[in-house]
Amino acid sequence: MNIATLLSGGVDSSVVVHLLKEAGYTPTLFYIKIGMDDDELLHCSSEEDIEMASLIARKYGCKLEIVDLHKDYWDNVVSYTINKVKLGLTPNPDVMCNKLIKFGVFEERVGKEYDKTATGHYATTIENGGKVYLGTAKDPVKDQTDFLAQIDSLQVSKLMFPIGNLMKNEVREIALKADLPSAKRQDSQGICFLGKVNYNDFIRRYLGEKEGPIVELETGKILGTHKGYWFHTVGQRKGLGLSGGPWYVIRKDVEANIVYASKGFDVDTQYGYEFSMRDFHFITDNQWKLDSNEIDITFKIRHTPDFTRGKIVSTPAGVHLLSSQRLQGIAPGQFGVIYDAESRICIGSGEII
Repeated sequence: MNIATLLSGGVDSSVVVHLLKEAGYTPTLFYIKIGMDDDELLHCSSEEDIEMASLIARKYGCKLEIVDLHKDYWDNVVSYTINKVKLGLTPNPDVMCNKLIKFGVFEERVGKEYDKTATGHYATTIENGGKVYLGTAKDPVKDQTDFLAQIDSLQVSKLMFPIGNLMKNEVREIALKADLPSAKRQDSQGICFLGKVNYNDFIRRYLGEKEGPIVELETGKILGTHKGYWFHTVGQRKGLGLSGGPWYVIRKDVEANIVYASKGFDVDTQYGYEFSMRDFHFITDNQWKLDSNEIDITFKIRHTPDFTRGKIVSTPAGVHLLSSQRLQGIAPGQFGVIYDAESRICIGSGEII
């Protein structure tokens, strides 16, 4: 079996190569380059990552190819991010990077020549009745199915997640025992390639700054100023620069450049029990036929190890979700990610409206 493996230079994808070699495979390794080397702020230097990837390739006798997809990334994922932020929404570039770049453009240009594509994502695949489903990882803290929730069933059927049934500490132990050069490397943080780039600096580069008021939702009192509504998201607690808190962003007036805030956990306006999603995307070949009947599910509205119980129902406006408990910070633009009632299979996702 010919296996393409996406290698980042980090410990997770390095262990993937180790496990594949132990299983008798010699995968071809690919490093996807999406940063801009000629931009001092946004280049997110890839030299160290490529060096690590090269060391892994040499250690296991694998071929390493560097695939430059930075133009595709900036034309698609960055443009999506900036457009959503300008609308006052909270985008999720990681989700779109997986859908459009790692399992989109890469698959169309390179991955299609291989039987499988292996990655270091914390997820699993579950086969049932001749179909392959996207399953949750063994490690609930590291589970990344919410970042994969916009890929389709065909993409899932091509994927291998060799570390999906391991805990993070087990992955580290394997890396240490195998003496991998990335064994003690810290996990990358942040948006896709933006692990070393400050998100606000990234947004500032494209949208600049525009001062506006922070207004208390209940009283209309001006609490302070902000540098642009695009730096803030619904549910945000830190970064408002207000005293006497905690203060939370409740909503934004895009036209007037106003950020509305409210104080304390006991404010009803911070919470909701339901929300709707547009452009709901089924991973499971739309096996979950929605109608006027409510279907029991679990879900997430942000990256967290915890699942919340709820019900979904189809409406003329899209998919509507009813939560079993109060939700804080329902942010339009983020993805509502839906799982089966046992939290084992990721059904799909839609953009919160």
